[in-house]
Amino acid sequence: MACRVARKGRVRADAGSGHGRPPGIMGRVRLEAITWERLGDLLAERLADVRPEDGGSWPRIAFDGAPAARPGELAERVAGALRLRGRPACTVDVEGFLRPASLRLEHGREDVDAYYAGWFDTGALWREVFGPLEPGGDGRVLPDLWDPDTDRATRSPRVTLPPGGLLLLHGPLLLHHWFPFDRTVHVQLSSSALRRRTPSGAHWTLPAFERYEAEADPSGTADVLVRADDPRRPAWTGWGGDGGGG
Repeated sequence: MACRVARKGRVRADAGSGHGRPPGIMGRVRLEAITWERLGDLLAERLADVRPEDGGSWPRIAFDGAPAARPGELAERVAGALRLRGRPACTVDVEGFLRPASLRLEHGREDVDAYYAGWFDTGALWREVFGPLEPGGDGRVLPDLWDPDTDRATRSPRVTLPPGGLLLLHGPLLLHHWFPFDRTVHVQLSSSALRRRTPSGAHWTLPAFERYEAEADPSGTADVLVRADDPRRPAWTGWGGDGGGG
């Protein structure tokens, strides 16, 4: 089960969320070396103070990145750090909301446009993940919907996220769907690192990430940018490009 409780208007990243750096500023942002452990602690410290912009009770945080960047590992690390601070958190993997193979692979197994815009069931994410966290919602989130291995519904039970708990949604291509995130973290790989760390059988997806960088500019619009070319030595911009620090 992907979701673990650890104790409006739609906002589009490429239209500007009011938090991230202005598009195109990436070249002028200073990256500061940091350990994954310290990064998780600092993110949890700042995210614990986030208040939902729609007046609801549950902050919604994106951990965006290609599969090779492993944004889920950072999301889980932050969830653990939040737990130590007494804040519930629910991590949800967007890969648990893949569409059925008959729809996902309608145009073939290596269709880049389908991967970019049609592999993930965004309607189900709105209905089953974001909907229960809207003002007046009950906080009962569905942690996953579809198992790509069996191509069947997972039938996982809902998980109740208490008021004040944080949703940490992680996965690829998150910032071009108008999801109502209150804060966004993008784990970035350079094009060479992305190619090197992506299994050869998935190299056909690389053009989708090139398009994503061009159209959504996640590196420029995310509140936090983490560079993970060397998985042992990450670097980050600090919060909103403030150069790190706590």
